[in-house]
Amino acid sequence: MNIRTFRIGGIHPEENKLTHEVETKVAPLPKQATFPLSQHIGAPARPIVQKGDKVKVGTLLAEAGSFVSAPIYSSVSGTVLKIDTAVDATGYRKPVIIVSVEGDEWEETIDRSKKLELVKDHPELTPEEIVNRVKDAGIVGMGGAGFPTFIKLTPPPTAKAECVIINAVECEPYITADYRLMMEHADEILVGLELLMKAAKVTTGYIGIETNKPRAIELLTQKAAKAFGASAYHVEVVPLKQRYPQGGEKQLVDAVIRRQVPAPPAIPVNVGAIVQNVGTAFAVYEAVMKHKPLFERYTTVTGKKLKDPGNYLVRMGTPMSDLIELCGGMPEGDNKLLAGGPMMGKALTTTEVPVCKGTNSVTILSGEDARRKEPQPCIRCAKCVSVCPMGLEPYLLAKLSAFKNWEKAEHEDIVSCIECGSCQFTCPAHRPLLDNIRQGKQTVMGIIRARSAKK
Repeated sequence: MNIRTFRIGGIHPEENKLTHEVETKVAPLPKQATFPLSQHIGAPARPIVQKGDKVKVGTLLAEAGSFVSAPIYSSVSGTVLKIDTAVDATGYRKPVIIVSVEGDEWEETIDRSKKLELVKDHPELTPEEIVNRVKDAGIVGMGGAGFPTFIKLTPPPTAKAECVIINAVECEPYITADYRLMMEHADEILVGLELLMKAAKVTTGYIGIETNKPRAIELLTQKAAKAFGASAYHVEVVPLKQRYPQGGEKQLVDAVIRRQVPAPPAIPVNVGAIVQNVGTAFAVYEAVMKHKPLFERYTTVTGKKLKDPGNYLVRMGTPMSDLIELCGGMPEGDNKLLAGGPMMGKALTTTEVPVCKGTNSVTILSGEDARRKEPQPCIRCAKCVSVCPMGLEPYLLAKLSAFKNWEKAEHEDIVSCIECGSCQFTCPAHRPLLDNIRQGKQTVMGIIRARSAKK
C-alpha cells in the first residue's frame, strides 16, 4: 500500500485519542442556548428575531450579513430571551441571541426519518440547486475554519475545479469526532461527497484518512466501491501517513494529488482541488436531502484527567460547562480548557462558552500539560524552520512581530502561516513563537486590507 503524505515540514505529536472507540451519545438539551452571530469567516449574521419570539428547532434566527457570511438557525425550541453580548471562543464579548429552551419542537419541513436518500433518486438536484440548499442551510467548514461552504463550491472563473477532496485526516491529538462520524454515518458521508462533486461539476473525489484509523479506511473503501463502482464518478480512499498538520488543506492537497498551493491569495481550487471536511460532507447530505439546517454537530469532550471522556452529538448553543459535567466535571488541580485540540485550539477563560459550528472538541489539559514552560533565549537550532509545513522561518517571523517590523514581516510572507503551532511545539527553548506570529499576521493582514481599500 502506497502511504502518501505532504512534502514540507510536519511533526508527530503524541496522539492521546482517548475516545477513539467511544460511541457517540446525544447530549441533553441545555436549559438556555446561546447563539453567537459570528460562527464563520466573514460578516456576522443579522438577527431577524426579537425578544419574546417563539422559535422551533430549525427556525432561522439570523440571516447572512453579506456575501461572505452564513445564516444561524435555532437548535432548540422555546422563547428568544434577549439579543445581547457574551464571551465566545475568541475571549471577547460578541453579539449573541439567547433562547430559553422549552420542549423540543422541530420545524415540520425537516425530514427526521433515517431513510438514506440517494442522488440518483433526486433528478431535481441540479448543481445550482445543491449550492442554494447548502447556502440556505448555513453550512460552513466543520473542521474549525468556518468558511462558508457554498463559496468554495462556486470558484471564480479564473479557477477550474478538477476534484473534491474530503478531509478525514483528524491529525490533531485527542480529537475523535470525525472518526466516530465516519464509523457511524459512512453512507451519508458518501452521498454528501457525491452532492459536493455534482455541485462542483467534477467526477473525481478523494477521501484522505490517516493510517491510525484502519477501520475507517477499510469501511469507507468498501462502501465507496459499492456506491460508486458502476457510476460515472471515480472516488478513492487515500491512506495517509500520520503527520501533523496534514489536516491543513494545503498540506492535504499536496499529500493527495501532489500539487502545492501557492502563497495567498491562492487557494486549493487554483490547483484544481476543492477541500471539504468530512463533517461538512455529512452536513451537506442532511441539508440537501433532509432539508435540515446546520444546528448540531459531532464534538469530542476529552482530557487525560477527565473521568468519562466521550463523543457527543451536540446542539449548537449548548454551554461547554454542560458537556464537562456529562463527563464527570472539571478535574481537580490546574486545568486549561480549550475549544479545539492542544495544537490549534483556543484557550478559554470560562466554561460558559457555547458550542458553535466549528467546535470539534472541548479539551481539558491538566497538571503539567496545562502549564507553559519558562521561555529561554533562542539557541538558533532551526528546528522551527525544519518543521514548518509552509516553508517559513518562524523564529524570524516571531522576532519581526515582537519588534513590530511589519514591512519586513510581510516581505517574509507572514500571511502564509497556517497557525498550526508546529514551531512552538518543537522549540527546545519554549519560545512563544506562534503567539507572536499570530499577532503579527493579524496586523499585517489589516495593513494589506487597508492598502487594498485605498486603491
